[in-house]
Amino acid sequence: MPGKVVDASAVSALLFGEPKAARVVDALQGFRLAAPVLLDYEVSSVCLKKIHLYPERRDALLSAYRLLSSLSVDRYGVDAEATMLLAEKTGLSVYDASYLWLARVLRAELVTLDRRLDSIFKRG
Repeated sequence: MPGKVVDASAVSALLFGEPKAARVVDALQGFRLAAPVLLDYEVSSVCLKKIHLYPERRDALLSAYRLLSSLSVDRYGVDAEATMLLAEKTGLSVYDASYLWLARVLRAELVTLDRRLDSIFKRG
């Protein structure tokens, strides 16, 4: 069973060298990682936004994005209805709720840079 669920904000920080990347490395080091299958789509979306903002960095951003496939993160399907209901209850997006749902089901810690998601996770 995985030790931690990691979300797109944390993975994107690692891949794209964002300021909080070191904090993410410290939180993840030595643990088996898990994420919903939507992780890949969300990180792709982050990459595309960065390409639009920094077109001169396109090649470097794509190179960083391609490192996603080398990260050892187990992908899991989530229960769509349960995730939607969790989103309704918490006020999160369905996407964010999928990470919370998976963390709860796997009884794993959630590593995120999203303050709201982190707060809801810590409240239980």
